[in-house]
Amino acid sequence: MRFPALPLAMLLAAPLASAGDAADHIQAHRIRPHVRFLASDLLEGRAPATRGDALTREYVAAQMERSGLEPGAPDGSWFQFLDVVGTTSAPPAQVAFATPGGPLSFASGEQIALSAGRPAPRSELKDAELVFVGYGIVAPEYQWDDYKGQDLKGKVLVMLNNDPEHDPALFAGKARLWYGRWDYKYEIAAKVGAAGALIVHTTPSAGYGWQVIQTSFTGEEFSLPAKDGAATLEIKGWLAEGAAQALAKAGGHDLAALVAQAQTREFRPVPLGAKLSVAFESQVVSKRTANVIGKLPGSDPKLAAQAVLYSAHLDHLGAREGEGDHIHNGALDNASGVAVMLAIAEAQAALPVRPRRTAYFAAVAAEEQGLLGSKFLAAHLPLPAGRVAANVNIDGASIWGRTKDVIVIGKGKSDLDAVVERLAAAQGRVVKPDQAPDKGFYYRSDQFAFAKVGVPAVYLDAGVELVGQPAGEGRRRHDEFEAKHYHQPSDELTDAWDWSGVVEDARLLFRIGLEVASADAMPAWNPGDEFEAARKKALAEAAAQP
Repeated sequence: MRFPALPLAMLLAAPLASAGDAADHIQAHRIRPHVRFLASDLLEGRAPATRGDALTREYVAAQMERSGLEPGAPDGSWFQFLDVVGTTSAPPAQVAFATPGGPLSFASGEQIALSAGRPAPRSELKDAELVFVGYGIVAPEYQWDDYKGQDLKGKVLVMLNNDPEHDPALFAGKARLWYGRWDYKYEIAAKVGAAGALIVHTTPSAGYGWQVIQTSFTGEEFSLPAKDGAATLEIKGWLAEGAAQALAKAGGHDLAALVAQAQTREFRPVPLGAKLSVAFESQVVSKRTANVIGKLPGSDPKLAAQAVLYSAHLDHLGAREGEGDHIHNGALDNASGVAVMLAIAEAQAALPVRPRRTAYFAAVAAEEQGLLGSKFLAAHLPLPAGRVAANVNIDGASIWGRTKDVIVIGKGKSDLDAVVERLAAAQGRVVKPDQAPDKGFYYRSDQFAFAKVGVPAVYLDAGVELVGQPAGEGRRRHDEFEAKHYHQPSDELTDAWDWSGVVEDARLLFRIGLEVASADAMPAWNPGDEFEAARKKALAEAAAQP
């Protein structure tokens, strides 16, 4: 039995008279308790399909119901369940390569990180030849093909992270595109028939240090069940830069020279002269997790059939074996984002007049595993993608205090920029583009899954100009967090968090969703954007439906 939502008067100390009152209703004391619970050791790091994940889902659904939302999953419940496959690989302690200069061995976890490329109890390669394929990119719109039609079936492809950035006319210059992402590289390697793919890690090209490879690309890895006939790899992994240099040298090559060659369209794959033979077992388990979805029906008889979709991922990395603190609490990433979304949902439910469009609030699963929950939701939305006006994604919060600036990840992609700029100006703030475009943040969080089906999306990052702090202090704190705490057990809630920035950004995100939900027209991608064609297709499909 599902009990009806409590009347609003029982939920709030006093009725709210306006949208401004609703925004002011978003306070630190309405956000902090959510973070405290979601980032507690009790939830054991919120890894997908674990006890902590189940507790997290129930908590989020309960908070949505308490706020006055209705169940929003396509089946009319709070939960959109999805099957995932968990694969825990056990590669050998030493991975040996046969090279012209003799055997070369690298320590697992320290110089190389291998895992199964497909959910299988055993992964095995025997004398698989290594071929350097530059960036491993096929991009017809840039007249770029690193493979040149060569037969690479059964090979192990060694490829650079990121995408070429020397020419502003290619791959958006220093801004990383989808082509620079590790998941794209594994996907294209499988499509050309490779048996394996190894990505060369450097901190600048990845945007994070090797310690993130150790925590994020080891242990249990999740995937959506493979579609029939889908191409897969036998093994996948990462090579530390020093290991890649040693492999190239053992085959008579210089890695720096190979990297230089890879900067041009004329590059052709280069056999490295090395071979890999490796076999290891993996534990493969089918599991279930779920997206938690609530909705606030719109007030306009016509526009209520359209929606604004808020999203924030509820998962993190779980508990990893080891000495000392081994729970990855994920306080900033992303207990804070879920908490902010819950506060926004409560404020929207408290409005005296609901927005014209329906608002959906989705706490999505398995983001850290490759945006699995948002990919599933994007493919199984409660309404056609062409009727989703915009996605407002929340991945983190401004925990270092109020800022003079607002960072828009993906600035320049859609006319949502104008909405953000106008509302940020009302807070006395200026809008800036991504401050680290080479890290490809737009393709690393859940808005990417919705953008791929055509939904215009906005994703804000914490500003860097801290109010009342010396110039550069905000950047220093950002960099320190990334170097020491990102995807580490130390990402915990502490007394050092300054909630003023969290609240200010939460109010801005509330206003953004409210304006989009109330406007006559839906947002649009800017002409020529990479997602414009998907939007046109989605709009046409939605128009054809009753």
